[in-house]
Amino acid sequence: MQELFIGAGDSPASTTQWAMAEIINNPNILRRLREEIDFVVGKKREFQQECTIGGFYVAKGTTLVFNSYAVMRDPDYWEDPHKFKPERFLASSGSWQEEERREQAMKLLPFGGGRIRCPGSNVAIIVGTAIGVMVQCFDWKIKRVYEVNMEETSGLQFFLALAHPLECIPLSRTLNPLPTNPQITDL
Repeated sequence: MQELFIGAGDSPASTTQWAMAEIINNPNILRRLREEIDFVVGKKREFQQECTIGGFYVAKGTTLVFNSYAVMRDPDYWEDPHKFKPERFLASSGSWQEEERREQAMKLLPFGGGRIRCPGSNVAIIVGTAIGVMVQCFDWKIKRVYEVNMEETSGLQFFLALAHPLECIPLSRTLNPLPTNPQITDL
């Protein structure tokens, strides 16, 4: 039980700070990471031409943001989608419902799933996404020094922290993954 609490005790902010300090100190890793993100995600996330999807008109240049929260709570696919019902993922052997439950489990999008899902998966998603966005959208300049000081100090009883705060300046890249649409007014 102790491992469960210790493993999830370090904050996503602290984990992100350590990772960014290492990335900033290693420009080749930053470059390779950025190249991979740009290759997989791309630099432009805009519709190249106007189209209609599911009866909705989408103008050229529109950025589509996928709402996985809404998909995982879609009442067309989930009975009582806002209720905590872990039994919806339990398959009883030999039951006619087993295949249906497996199908439902595949509609769950986050990291991991089922009984063996990692309890810290939300932290992993937050940290990975935060680092990916910071690497993709910004260049980084270290404040007042040439390299981030990686000296350690004990934080809480079980965790290491940076002895000196990470102080860096985010500089906007030429990339703008979420451009504003001048046609949209207040909603």
